[in-house]
Amino acid sequence: MSKFIQLHLLTSYAPSNLNRDDLGRPKTAMMGGTERLRISSQSLKRNWRISDVFQETLQDNLGLRTKRYSKEKIYQRFIDSSISQADAAKWSEAIASQLGKVKNKKEEDKDYMELEQLVHLSPQECSTIDNLVSTLITENREPSKDELTILSNKNKAIDIALFGRMLASSPKYNIEAACQVAHAISIHPITVEDDYFTAVDDLNDGEQDAGASHIGESSYASAVFYSYICIDKELLVKNLDDDLELANQTIAALTKAATTVSPRGKQNSFAARTYASYVMVEKGDEQPRSLSSAFLKSIRSDDYLQAGIDALKNMRTNFAKVYGSKDYTPYELSVIKGEGSFNELVQFAAD
Repeated sequence: MSKFIQLHLLTSYAPSNLNRDDLGRPKTAMMGGTERLRISSQSLKRNWRISDVFQETLQDNLGLRTKRYSKEKIYQRFIDSSISQADAAKWSEAIASQLGKVKNKKEEDKDYMELEQLVHLSPQECSTIDNLVSTLITENREPSKDELTILSNKNKAIDIALFGRMLASSPKYNIEAACQVAHAISIHPITVEDDYFTAVDDLNDGEQDAGASHIGESSYASAVFYSYICIDKELLVKNLDDDLELANQTIAALTKAATTVSPRGKQNSFAARTYASYVMVEKGDEQPRSLSSAFLKSIRSDDYLQAGIDALKNMRTNFAKVYGSKDYTPYELSVIKGEGSFNELVQFAAD
């Protein structure tokens, strides 16, 4: 079994605003002295987690990341079962405090009984909590100390296994991420532009007011992005309680999602849905490395995709020459040349 699996992708997006900053403009970064378009790793991972690819193939093994479990799945269940407000609050806080610090304010506050920070729970942990709440309701009593062992390092939540978990209040249940995801970056300079648009009132006949009923601006840009993903398969198997078959299914789903799932930002306005145009998958035991330095000097070409592919492959060859790396044969998929098979790509990554 290869220890590391690395995915290198080139994906072309037409004018869009897939991942916005605090001003509503596309996220950018300076690289090689030029401004590049950027999609954050947080955005990518979030969209993969909630994608149909993950939901349809791994639904029973997806975790839940929330601050509201203690309020909606614990406290509210006690209240709905006619447990007194005082007992419901006391028992809920006892359980929820195992997950994090509880916002225990007045009941009328909208965030009453919520956790102060997001917590990522596995399906097994959610089931443990739900069963405990059912038992306490049936027996009309508070939880014992032994019953409050809720969290576990052994679970089969694939998103926790891939992207990790950090619990400030219970660090012994932290899980190191088996998958590292770089921010996607454009391989060439970009210019963020502004779309001036208007909206017309359908009931305005124009006799008294011929103007638009709404005026707005929306920022956008287009780019070919380089994306890099590195999976430590040994750690992934360990995180999934040594379930190799589930680890292979997870890698297959991640490869599918990274190749075919677009971020959701402003999709109704731009319909910027696309698949990766080029994918290279590498497998081996050597220390992984990104090939982003292939684009430190921004691409200047009338064919960004082909120039990007050439730069990527040349950088890989040069790394192997200089560091004396083993020349593991990668699997390549190229849409512009019609070479490779998506199914074979996924199988190569997951096997």
